[in-house]
Amino acid sequence: MMDLDQALRMDPPGAPNDESTVEQKRSYEQWERSNRMCLMVIKNSISVAIRGAIPDSENAKTYLEYVEEQFKGTSKAHASTLILKMLTSKYDGVSGIREHIMKMSDMSNKLKSMDMEISEGFLVHFIMTSLPASYGPFKINYNTQKEKWTMSELIAMCVQEEERLKAE
Repeated sequence: MMDLDQALRMDPPGAPNDESTVEQKRSYEQWERSNRMCLMVIKNSISVAIRGAIPDSENAKTYLEYVEEQFKGTSKAHASTLILKMLTSKYDGVSGIREHIMKMSDMSNKLKSMDMEISEGFLVHFIMTSLPASYGPFKINYNTQKEKWTMSELIAMCVQEEERLKAE
């Protein structure tokens, strides 16, 4: 069974010549087939409009590097959008506090995958600032405590507070 991703994992072996061994020729043929298959899969997975903006290459690994280059600017724009969304997110009282916190956490995780990590402590404080005025006493209570909450504790405490506020 041939490794279809061999061309992505390994550098191409030297092109065979008259003095190459059978093993060297077989290795090159396997890599060449893997490379062709990878290029077919990659190119057919990208829309034609985007594919036209990517420089062509006969090497699958190089072609993927070109694809990555094309999307670096896009990931920066996406990061800016996520940061702005986090800065402007406020709990509206409609969707549920757990969902609000999970959305904020999800945005933080997406930023982390772009090498823009937000510490858990900062995220907890940041989410606390996104809560409305009705959570004022709750925020004061949190700020007077010495221990810091984890995200799980924040969710549990906020859900409890949400239920208390709804009961009033």
